[in-house]
Amino acid sequence: MSSKRERANERRRYEKWQQRRQAAAEARRRRQRVIAGSVVAALVLVIGVVAAVALTDQSDASAAPSPSTTSSTAPSLVPDASLAEGRTWTGTIHLAQGDIGIELDGAAAPQAVANFVTLAGQGFFDSTACHRLTTSGISVLQCGDPEGTGQGGPGYSWGPIENAPTDDVYKAGTIAMARVGNDGSSMGSQFFLVYEDSQIPSDSAGGYTVFGRITSGLDVLTAIADAGTIEGTETPVSDVIIEGVETQ
Repeated sequence: MSSKRERANERRRYEKWQQRRQAAAEARRRRQRVIAGSVVAALVLVIGVVAAVALTDQSDASAAPSPSTTSSTAPSLVPDASLAEGRTWTGTIHLAQGDIGIELDGAAAPQAVANFVTLAGQGFFDSTACHRLTTSGISVLQCGDPEGTGQGGPGYSWGPIENAPTDDVYKAGTIAMARVGNDGSSMGSQFFLVYEDSQIPSDSAGGYTVFGRITSGLDVLTAIADAGTIEGTETPVSDVIIEGVETQ
């Protein structure tokens, strides 16, 4: 008889323990819901403030005479072509993998050279990634995007195309401007370095602005290409970072 009472008492104690545990768990869940609600409310408030600021910034920008820039070090207007001075410029693109010597033709492509020299002098290219490497069809390494996505630029665009090859052949060592689709006025800061002779057919806008050539370090560029890309992408297998660009 006593054994039955003990078992009954033990069962009641266990049931009470279960009830207390369930009550504690429910209390925790209520606290978590309250905290989550507070966090959401705070986020909504912050988002509202940010949206208000963004709208204010956009309103101010719409009144400005020139577009805003992606980088604080970039010029707010397209650099004047006269800055190229109609002369030959020399310089170096310092990559993490090694230096590439360059020569820029300010007479043949004054707008492109003025743009490149100005951005380089402002440090626009510093610490940016060369985001695209093509190893089939054409052989180029594309750089100059501050976002590293292929979508970034200096906050302005320019055209028309200058000094495009008449035979659509871009020889190894060519430095040319990238652009969007068949829009000849969509050039910004992105450029490409050709590591093997490549034929790029012209579209309705024409070819691509050739504004310089590689004078040394083509082997550095070739080594980057030989390393290849991440499977299924045009992203170099190793990060290709521009540490700085010098021109003179």
